[in-house]
Amino acid sequence: MQTAVSLFDRAPVPIALTINPRGAAAVAALLLATLLAGLFVYRRRTYILQWSCAWGLIALSLALLAREWPSLAAGRAIVGLAQLLNLAAALVFVLSADSFRQRPRFSIRDLWYVLPLVLWFTLSPIALGITSVLSPGYFLTGAMYATAALAYMLLTLRTRLVGAAATGVAFLLLAALHGWMAWDASRNVATWDVRALAALIPAALVAIVAALGMHVLVFEDITWELRQTNRRLEAAHRDLEQLVITDPLTGCYNRRFFHEIIGREIQRRHRYGTPLSVLFADVDRFKAVNDTLGHEAGDAALQLVAEFLRRNVREADYLFRWGGDEFLLLLTCGELEAARKGLDLQRAFAAAIEGERFPSGFGLSIGSAELRAGSSDVLAVVKEADDRMYQDKTRAHRRARA
Repeated sequence: MQTAVSLFDRAPVPIALTINPRGAAAVAALLLATLLAGLFVYRRRTYILQWSCAWGLIALSLALLAREWPSLAAGRAIVGLAQLLNLAAALVFVLSADSFRQRPRFSIRDLWYVLPLVLWFTLSPIALGITSVLSPGYFLTGAMYATAALAYMLLTLRTRLVGAAATGVAFLLLAALHGWMAWDASRNVATWDVRALAALIPAALVAIVAALGMHVLVFEDITWELRQTNRRLEAAHRDLEQLVITDPLTGCYNRRFFHEIIGREIQRRHRYGTPLSVLFADVDRFKAVNDTLGHEAGDAALQLVAEFLRRNVREADYLFRWGGDEFLLLLTCGELEAARKGLDLQRAFAAAIEGERFPSGFGLSIGSAELRAGSSDVLAVVKEADDRMYQDKTRAHRRARA
């Protein structure tokens, strides 16, 4: 007695399906165009939209050839239109390389140049037969793919992007495939349809490479843009930090930066025994400059003093605008050397402004003091240097009256 066999105990039975290869390829190209359209919505880049349009044109070309047409004239017209769409897709791929990271150099007005091709591929098949568009169509499309390959290779050299290289290689293979199809169609028109169907397999494999290259290129472009944004943010942060610690008029460090670095300098003084001294400089007769020559001349005088002091201190030392016409220099030297440095600066500045349009007595008064070993009260050292600067200014006034 035979027992009933459960549906789940049966072995799978192969199902025979008839698939139109051109129809399947058209669906795949349309799916790729849709994916790229989604990327365009996210990235809003012209070259992505051009890719999507190009794959859409390829999908339409394959869909037109995937069915039979009722009349001979209609069939010839469809072959011409399919060749024109393939050529247009290859041309759009060329334009996409031109649009990458720059404004496109081509506009809608340039379409007038392709009008003769449109007329030829739409009208000549009906009048002259498909031989008038097969070899020329494949040849021109192959030439456009070769141009696109060259454009993407040049883009690779310029940007070092892997996606551009993969896309360029894929276009080069498509150019070779279309060149072979142009040659084969010129030899035997009767078998061009069979040959074109056979070429769909390598063309599909190459299209996969091109699609992967395009997606990689988009994400590489995103990464590059993020790096550029980070660099701009870092540069803006450095500029902002520089603005915060720098006096805008003279370009010297300000008091804020003095309080930021003085702790580190004191620690270095205690750890390594490095001497640390302060020079306090004040501009003599600065008020007279403002009163007689104007505030713009006063600002120029402060800039002149700041530039002079900056040129005459070592890179390891610091120059601060302490306030108004007062400048502070933080030097890695002992008190005797600092005092000698102050005298040298006074003499050099007097020689530098000789002959300039400044009031009589315009110059620098400078006082110096050293941070003692074991001490951390740098503000007391600044006050001591300030007091000595006023003593120097008083002596200068007495000499001027005498």
